[in-house]
Amino acid sequence: MQKITPFLWFDNQAEDAMNFYVSIFKNSKVGTVTRYGAAGPGTKGSVMSATFQLDGQHFMALNGGPLFSFTPAISFFVNCETQAELDELWEKLSAGGKIERCGWLKDKFGLSWQIIPSVLGQLLQDKDPAKSGRVMKAMLQMDKLDIAALKRAHDEP
Repeated sequence: MQKITPFLWFDNQAEDAMNFYVSIFKNSKVGTVTRYGAAGPGTKGSVMSATFQLDGQHFMALNGGPLFSFTPAISFFVNCETQAELDELWEKLSAGGKIERCGWLKDKFGLSWQIIPSVLGQLLQDKDPAKSGRVMKAMLQMDKLDIAALKRAHDEP
């Protein structure tokens, strides 16, 4: 069992969000769904809480009402090995949401994601400050990150 599990508070979209996320990530599945009975703040039969896995990572979701909402102070950082993987996740997660700078987006539920190529860390940590600086400058101009463009910026003479 995972020791630390992200817990997501939704107004009333926990089930929709869970199904949306599970449809996007490989090795994902719905876990348990707990529904409100006759007593309680929710409508009888509506989802109270749910568990699910995204690429093997466990999550919990709660329909807790409109008291709290997501902010970019918490985001999910997704490492992508290829541009195709990055493009697919970017397209699916940003649908109905908001595109932001430097690989960030908010999905249609307001949750922030960072869709990042794994190679970015290596490029930014290059011992040559001119190379890493060019990569940073290129990244700051992008919304969705472009691996080939980042590598070109790194390798410029």
